[in-house]
Amino acid sequence: MNKELFEKGLEVRRSVVGETYVEASLKNADEFSMPMQELVTEFCWGEVWSRPGLDRRSRSILNLGMIAALNRPEEFAVHVRGAINNDVTKEEIRECLLQIAVYVGMPAGLGSFKIARQVFKEMGI
Repeated sequence: MNKELFEKGLEVRRSVVGETYVEASLKNADEFSMPMQELVTEFCWGEVWSRPGLDRRSRSILNLGMIAALNRPEEFAVHVRGAINNDVTKEEIRECLLQIAVYVGMPAGLGSFKIARQVFKEMGI
């Protein structure tokens, strides 16, 4: 593990998806799953999310589409929160979800709206 990238990734990950989520993910990791937490923190957050080519807002918008297309509802909820943290508005998220429905399919769009509404409710938005 590259400790420098891990620390950088930890900072970005906390900023985007929140301290509570990240700490719970690390705390709940065991000997079996900790290497995955290290990999995602180092590679995804430290290496890719830290690159200068796209801002975090743009990366959040991309993630909404990709994660919805992959039908990963738990991760989708995390990234709706991340998008809000990265200054994507509720209205912009709605437009992303309409785009998802057209290109990925109505079930993905409907499911994404349901998840986003729940996240907005939890966040008081």
